[in-house]
Amino acid sequence: MSRAYVVGTYDTKAAELSYVAASLRAAGVRTRTVDVSTSGTGGGGADVGPADVAAHHPDGAGAVFTGDRGTAVGAMSVALQAFLTSRDDLGGVLGLGGSGGTALITPAMRALPVGVPKVMVSTVASGDVAPYVGAADIAMLHSVTDVAGLNRISRQVLGNAAHMLAGALLNDVPAAADRPAVGITMFGVTTPCVTQVLDRLGDDVDPLVFHATGTGGKAMEKLVDDRLIGSVLDVTTTEIADLLVGGVMAAGHDRLDAIARTGVPYVGSCGALDMVNFGAPETVPQSFAGRTFYEHNAQVTLMRTTPEENRGFGSFLARKLDALTGPAVFLVPEGGVSALDAPGQAFHDPVADAALFETIESSVARSGVVRRVSHHVNDPEFADAVIAAWQEVSG
Repeated sequence: MSRAYVVGTYDTKAAELSYVAASLRAAGVRTRTVDVSTSGTGGGGADVGPADVAAHHPDGAGAVFTGDRGTAVGAMSVALQAFLTSRDDLGGVLGLGGSGGTALITPAMRALPVGVPKVMVSTVASGDVAPYVGAADIAMLHSVTDVAGLNRISRQVLGNAAHMLAGALLNDVPAAADRPAVGITMFGVTTPCVTQVLDRLGDDVDPLVFHATGTGGKAMEKLVDDRLIGSVLDVTTTEIADLLVGGVMAAGHDRLDAIARTGVPYVGSCGALDMVNFGAPETVPQSFAGRTFYEHNAQVTLMRTTPEENRGFGSFLARKLDALTGPAVFLVPEGGVSALDAPGQAFHDPVADAALFETIESSVARSGVVRRVSHHVNDPEFADAVIAAWQEVSG
């Protein structure tokens, strides 16, 4: 039977952790408590002590108990990740802490597969939680008061957290239909393409569409790593433009690395590589003054990419495509890469597109991967090409 793992630092939060564990047990959930204290003065009472967790560090427990709080917390986080991912009875995780505890516990949560319930009660949950959540399905619950003793507020919040996890563990989610999952990336300016692709895929697959906003690309690749996606239609690789130029929707330098690690069948394209995303117009860095902009809405300003930038995107893509270990096709839409990159539209620039296309084509060493399609990314014929390539790589 699966268990709820309750994780925190018993040297400072034993009462709160014990309260949460008791609430879970009262709800009928088998529970195991885990102490990740690094002070060497753990409060005791946990089912798993700090030394047991620390022993899972790749360099042994000595790498954790260094006497320096900063390095010790970072090392304990590494050990906790190895510990939790090695448990065969883990059904869900509940952590609690301040900024330090949150930084220690959430990386281990992120390493667990999507679908494993994860609840983090934290003093920093009312702010920007992206660094803690990443692409994982972590539920962040603001503690309201500090996690420093039991009172009328903390009892309610911690009790709610325990019941959230209990509800997830005691109630089965109906299994999804037994269809292969396909990951698809989309932006507003490539929506017509993806809509047509979805129509052509029909009901034989379970399509998972990801908004290419940085988090979307990370989430898709997280699911690829978790073996929850069996093939990828990466129509919209715009996150690479934000990464290399400095926009606000970058997915990180490891974009496409999960595809390489797992070898899943891959079809990619240049969707929306004609643009870099910024916030409201006043947030655009002064260094880009004089560039071509398009106000998508009051909160999003798009900037047209240049031939030089596009050559950089092409080189990045070429390195990633050459690293892929599974079957792959990359389609180049010669008619334009987004709804704004078409004759009469704000970002139509055949010279910039040519720089992108030629760099990809000339830089990819792997034979047969790059294929030109003499249509716009949103044309029906391009959707046909995507489906034909997917059928080819999927076997």
